[in-house]
This record gives sequence, C-alpha cells and structure tokens, in this order.
Amino acid sequence: MRPKAVVAMSGGVDSSVTAALLKDEGYDVTGVMLKLWKGEDINNNSGCCSLGAAEDARRVADVLDIPFYVFNFADRFEQSVIRDFHAQYAAGRTPNPCVRCNQWIKFDILLERAMALDADVLATGHYARIREVGGRYRLLRGVDPNKDQSYVLWMLGQSELARVRLPIGEMNKPDTRRIAAELGLRTAAKPDSQEICFVRGGDVGTYMRDHLDMEPGAIVDGGGQVLGEHPGAARFTVGQRKGLGISLGVPVFVTGVDTATNTVVVGAREELVVETVRVEEASFVLEPPVEGEEVLVQHRAHGEPNAASVTRAAGDGFEVTYDRRVEAMAPGQSAVLYRSDRPEELIGGGYIASTVRAAAVA
Repeated sequence: MRPKAVVAMSGGVDSSVTAALLKDEGYDVTGVMLKLWKGEDINNNSGCCSLGAAEDARRVADVLDIPFYVFNFADRFEQSVIRDFHAQYAAGRTPNPCVRCNQWIKFDILLERAMALDADVLATGHYARIREVGGRYRLLRGVDPNKDQSYVLWMLGQSELARVRLPIGEMNKPDTRRIAAELGLRTAAKPDSQEICFVRGGDVGTYMRDHLDMEPGAIVDGGGQVLGEHPGAARFTVGQRKGLGISLGVPVFVTGVDTATNTVVVGAREELVVETVRVEEASFVLEPPVEGEEVLVQHRAHGEPNAASVTRAAGDGFEVTYDRRVEAMAPGQSAVLYRSDRPEELIGGGYIASTVRAAAVA
C-alpha cells in the first residue's frame, strides 16, 4: 500500500509543485485548502486562500489527478489568529499572523486532521528542510537563501517534524516554477502572495482603525515633551518612520508604543538600538540553548542573523545579548535562533517580549 500524504495547497506554485513531487515519489496524495475567514473574499480573488486561489488549487489537483478538498477552519482562525492579532496590536505589539497560523492552524489542527484521515505525512510548500539524524529531526534553512522560510517554522518540534514533509526546501524558486511549467500547471507564473490574508490590500493601519476602538493621543519624545497627535497608538510599530504626521526637521522613528496611556514615543535612529532581547512562548527543535551559548538571532523573515549569546534560559523563555548594536526590534515579532557553528540549522524561537536599549555611545 502506498504511503498517504495530505498536501496543504494555497493556490500558489510552491504548494502545487509540492503535491506533484510527492505524487512522483509514490505517495497517495490528497490536496486540501483551508477556508480561513467568513463572508466576502477579502483580497479580490488574488490572495492566499481566496476564492480565486481555491480555484487555482482545484485546477492543479485536476491536472495532477489527485483528490481535492476544502477544510473550513474559519471559526478556529477567527478565535485564535485574528483575535490574537487584535489583542497584540491593542497591547502595543507588532504580531506576525502567518507565524501564529503555522503554530495554531497548519501544524496543529490541520496536522491532526491529516492524521485522522490516516495520512502518513502532511506536506507544505515552505522553503525549509528537515533532516533525520539518529532518529531525531533537525530543521534547516531552505537551499534558496532568497526564499528560505525556516524563520516562520520555529515552533515545530520533534512530534511535528516526524510527520511533516517540505520537498521544495531542496530547490531554488526558478526550478519550482520550471517544474510547474513542464507539468502544465496554471500556477507556474503566478506571483507570490505578500499580503496578510485577512487584511484588505495589506493596509494594516486601515484594518486596525476599522477593528479596534482607538482614540487620538500624544506623540512624545523620550523626555515626555508633546510633539504632535496620533489617531490611535495601536496603528504604530517600533521602527516606523513614515506616517507619523509630524515634521521636526530631522528624521524621527517610533521607539515605543504605550497603549495603556495611548502614547507613541519617537526619537532619533540611535534610540532604536538594543542590546538585549527577552523572548517568551519559546519552542525548540531539539533542546533549549544553555546560558552562555553563542547563537545567531534573526528577527525578521528575511533579515540578516546577528551574533549573540544566550544570557538566560528558563521555562518557556530566553534572553540573548547581541555582540554588536542591532536596531528596531518590535515586541510581538519572532526572534529565531540558529546555531553559530552551523548557521543553516534552526535551534528554536519565540516572541519578543521586551528589549533593553543599548547604552549611548559617546
């Protein structure tokens, strides 16, 4: 009997080729797509999980001659990912809902559903790699450095990695498109989706205005001097420069957001520099790092990793101190650890809880 694979299909080229590769490997493949919101098609048939994307995925499944189903996870998505998105912004943080979706939807309830269907594996179109060494699993960066998505998979542990396949992690994006074209898949030239699936047009500011109760408040400098007024603190994020609505003759950036007092703090770029980051809700692929361990820390999906050392590791959190000055880390974003001796291997990660600003350089 052939092994069974459930492939999470988004209507894009990556998941399309994932399904094709697994079928070619001899898997009995079933394609599934997730319905993640209620009501109207938010992104005009073009975004991830839109009606147009569902039609693309269905057409690909027809070409590959595999079954295709749509799973309705809209209630769970709203109760977890969307509510968290609102709560994080209301608390002055900057969440990444795609990471939460991986954590609570794709590699949680979808993985459970796949296993309930007697699948041997769940496969996705992420650009990352899984290696089994001595019965234990390691998570590595994708071969294509421009498309590596290991950063958004830091929550995967041994239980998940044992049941997940990421076949295109071994490929470059041009090769993925080439295979799709050779197979005659309609997604071969489809652009990558860059938008948050439930935010129309990617306009987070307008979305927050429409979904959170916000009041105007003060924009202040580090000393508390009022410089202007904002339409709602939750619309701002640490490191933001544009859209502040004030002109001081010199560039200023958001250095803090305090939704408790409805205050946005701004300052010079130097005031964004941090020395230490405290991380919560941590998860690790194998074992957690030990205090004093040298690591590489990445805090943006496609950002450069920075050398640091673990200065505290306890419970479900850790703290890292950077070897050099690092700018603009927003609480709520992910801080992901990679090995310093093997930079392609992911250790784990978590959500930035707070930062400690670096001392001013004389």
